[in-house]
Order: sequence, then C-alpha cells, then structure tokens
Amino acid sequence: MKWLIVIALLVINGCASIGLQQTNCASFVICPEGPQIVPTAATQLLNLPPPNTKAVVAVYDFPDLTGQRKSNDNIASFSTAVTQGGVDILIEALRDAGRGNWFAVVERSGLDSLSRERQLIINTRKTYAGEGENVLKPLLYAGLILEGGIVSYDTNLRTGGNGARYLGIGFKNQYREDRVTVVLRAILVQTGEVLLTVTSTKAILSTGKGTDLFRFYESGTQLGEFESGSTINEPIGLAVRTAIEAAVYGLVIQGLEKEVWDFNYATLKQEK
Repeated sequence: MKWLIVIALLVINGCASIGLQQTNCASFVICPEGPQIVPTAATQLLNLPPPNTKAVVAVYDFPDLTGQRKSNDNIASFSTAVTQGGVDILIEALRDAGRGNWFAVVERSGLDSLSRERQLIINTRKTYAGEGENVLKPLLYAGLILEGGIVSYDTNLRTGGNGARYLGIGFKNQYREDRVTVVLRAILVQTGEVLLTVTSTKAILSTGKGTDLFRFYESGTQLGEFESGSTINEPIGLAVRTAIEAAVYGLVIQGLEKEVWDFNYATLKQEK
C-alpha cells in the first residue's frame, strides 16, 4: 500500500496537466519542462497568399499603454512589465506578412533622423557636384496609418496547482496565468476613417514544481530535511510578439472580408 502511494506522488510530480488553452495564438501543455509553445500566428502570417500590390503603411508608434511595472515584493521597481519596443515588433511582423509581399512599411518613428540625413546629402551634392546633382527620390507616402498599442497586462488571472505528502515525502505543482492584450487599427489617410480594428490577447503561463523530504532518524535523535524546486516563466516579450503577429494576421483577414486590399477576390470566393 505504501509503495502505491509513493508511486501516485511521483505521478503527481511528473506531469500536471492543468487544462489551460490559449485560443487564436498558441496552445500550451504544462509539464515539468514548462510551457510548450506552438507558434501558429507567425506561421499563418508567413503563409498568407500575396495580394496584387502591396499596401503602403506607416507606423509612427505602438506604445505600452498598460502603465504596469515589474512586480517586486522588496523594493519599488521602475522597470516596465512589458516591452517598450512594440513599434519595432509591429514593423517586423508587417514585413513578414506573406513573406514580405503584403506591406511596404515606410519609416516614420525615425523620420527626423531620415530627414536630416537626406538634407545632408542634398547639401553635400550641391556643394561638390552643383545644383543639378542634388536631386533625391521623393519620400514614399502611406495610404494607411497603423496605430494602437499594448493596452493591458493582467496578472494572476488564474492560479492553482496540486500536491501531496506521505511519510515525510511531498511533491507539489503550481501554475499562474497572466494575459497581455494589444489593439491594432488601420486608418485611411485620405479621410481619417478607421477602416479596420483588431484586438488580440495572449496568455502568459508560469509553472513551478517542488519536492521536499522531512524525516526523523534513530528514534527522533536526528532530523533529515531536503527541498528542491524550479520555476519556468514564459517570456513576456515573446508573448507580446505573438499577440502582435496575431493582430497583423487578423487585420489582413478582416481587410479581406471587407475587400480593403488589392486582392483577387474572385479566386478567394471560388476557394470558399
């Protein structure tokens, strides 16, 4: 009977399936090695069928609107909970859409540096090559502006675990679920109308496991105690990237439904 109980404890410690499923972005199975991520959003984004012509889009900023700081029980932390590089992730996701065939992204977050560099070229050519050599190609302007941001970072949405102890031997498994949400919208430059808007969420999972031994030896004269544990936290930056990629994919799909893009819709309808 004792051996059966010990075996049951080992099974509990071996793998805790807690039934957390993230829809739309990724799937997870919780085991000792931690969250197993199946990145479907990035794959779908890469495999989008190409349009007839690229959409020229501008991204000025994609800020962190959560106001969240990293949690610390001992000191006040000024580090942010989520990445401040959302605009860079968004630009990369747009460039990856359809393996580079969907969007032509124009530089806007560093427009001041770009303008000064162009002016430096004009002045240099004018000085050393004459008036006729200072012509640059015009800057490409965008038909759509993409805006939005990381709008929420919710912590401790679900917590739990399991554990058991017998004959001084104990095992436990714990988990915690956080969630990050991003919003992305496409604005028509000619009229200022918001054509498309998408909200994407991504679960962030943390798991922990521990083992401990507590036992007296030789009629209680000696005490033996042993503890071991580990935790695995899913990177928040990776979760933000997955949510942004899912938002870009959703923006493309929503635009196809509303026939916003320059696309062969007749072929699309035949495939349906």
